[in-house]
Amino acid sequence: MVNITLSISEDLKKEIQGMNEVNWSAVMRKALKEHIRKVKIAETIAVKSKLTKKDVEELDKLVKSSMAKELGLK
Repeated sequence: MVNITLSISEDLKKEIQGMNEVNWSAVMRKALKEHIRKVKIAETIAVKSKLTKKDVEELDKLVKSSMAKELGLK
């Protein structure tokens, strides 16, 4: 197996160090696999999409605005 190095904040490092029972390598492997799966799904959808870049930017704004409103940030 290959090793990787991550940069994390000091606060996160302290929290991780306090949880010795957790297999952090397994947690990260699972998170990386899940993220790769999601990216592949997004790429598959994007390839078949007929949306223009402008359409995507408009949808992005609408989603972010809606989320901010729902979270009380707007």
